Amino acid sequence: MIGEMRLSQIASELDVPLPEVDVRFSRISTDSRHIEEGDLYVGLVGEYFDGNDFAEEAVRCGAVAAILSREIPELSVPQLVVTDTLSALAASAKLNRHKSRATVVALTGSQGKTSIKEMLGTIFGRVASTLVTKANLNNTIGVPLTLLELQEEHRFAVIEMGANAAGEIAFSVAAADPDIVLISKANAAHIEGFGSLQGVVEAKGEILDGLGANGIAILNANDPNCDQWIARAGNRRVRLFSYGGMVGSADYRCSESVLTVEGRTSFRLITPQGDVEVALQLLGGHNAENALAAAACALEAGLSLDSVREGLEMAQPVPGRLFPSIGRAGCRLLDDSYNASPDSYKAAIDVLMSSEGEKVLVAGGMRELGAMSEEAHRAVGRYAAEKGVPLLLALGPECEPLVDAFLEAGGAQAIRCEHHAELAAACEELLSEDRVFLVKGSRGTRMDKVVSDLLAVQ
Repeated sequence: MIGEMRLSQIASELDVPLPEVDVRFSRISTDSRHIEEGDLYVGLVGEYFDGNDFAEEAVRCGAVAAILSREIPELSVPQLVVTDTLSALAASAKLNRHKSRATVVALTGSQGKTSIKEMLGTIFGRVASTLVTKANLNNTIGVPLTLLELQEEHRFAVIEMGANAAGEIAFSVAAADPDIVLISKANAAHIEGFGSLQGVVEAKGEILDGLGANGIAILNANDPNCDQWIARAGNRRVRLFSYGGMVGSADYRCSESVLTVEGRTSFRLITPQGDVEVALQLLGGHNAENALAAAACALEAGLSLDSVREGLEMAQPVPGRLFPSIGRAGCRLLDDSYNASPDSYKAAIDVLMSSEGEKVLVAGGMRELGAMSEEAHRAVGRYAAEKGVPLLLALGPECEPLVDAFLEAGGAQAIRCEHHAELAAACEELLSEDRVFLVKGSRGTRMDKVVSDLLAVQ
């Protein structure tokens, strides 16, 4: 947090009565176990927890004030009682953001946002102090907590915004008040909470509503929904990017990527600032598209083309997202177990089929797809067969339509295993230095267990 804040400032931001006793603090915590002397405690309330219950413990640990959703008479410090403590946390984050001189980039999308975030963190971090969303703190709690980490020395902030339902990105972007926003793309990932693909498109578009009149919106011209977002951006400045040059009028473009003999993803980046060759350490054309999006953000933020190229080429693969490694018996492993959607599955299959060696797709199910789930799994199975995947190993009953479609479309061989141990055993029989395994599935399918089993013992 930048400097000190007063309890009365938060009350004013929320338009609630001022506290009888005002208090200053320089740190805010929502976890009573991590309170430090002089902190403000905010008692968040969720489906399975009630932070009000831990207010007294927070005070014993040194909290000088508390924001709660119900009054606790016996509390010995000033308390601000509000209807929604999460809104109070967001108001605090917004106050801190407005103290900052950092250029704030906010990004969302159904696919690619975490990789883009990490690329931007590397690009900006090479030239100035940069705050980047940690891990998966991209929800309505994580975004305010991240903004509260802004310090005086930060010159850039990269804020990732995810959502499981309409209104969540609107909540997050209101606290961030970004200078630049990016929507990577919209697809059927996590469609369950939005009702339809159109629901996803509208929810991702909420990030545009939080952009000021002088802000910049960076949008994917290749996405079929781009025109909706352009219209929603209104009079704000819009910059378009297009992978493969599919939209020749886009401001930022790149050639289709190729895999070099050194194992890098190479492409030509075409920008208003000039053209340059880029060789990523990350695999796949989808990562070239992610790099293009990151380059557009960084260049619009004022960085030089050379700085952008150097930063992109330094970016490292993210664990769980097509992360390459050597496994047992010298096999090669592409760990894409962090999450899965139909589009990301297809991108990962493309990378697998561009690899040398005997290829195996180790597939877990895709979650949060609602009524589209069966057809989405069938689409992935058909795609794997069409691309020539020689062997499919799949986990559990939710992959049954994936396996059926794979075989119906001419897939060579498929085995569906009922549980992780059976799947791991099937993989173990195939271990050799000539084998390359792609392991993919939604987080809930715990395909990381298979990855752990395949990895070489350190």
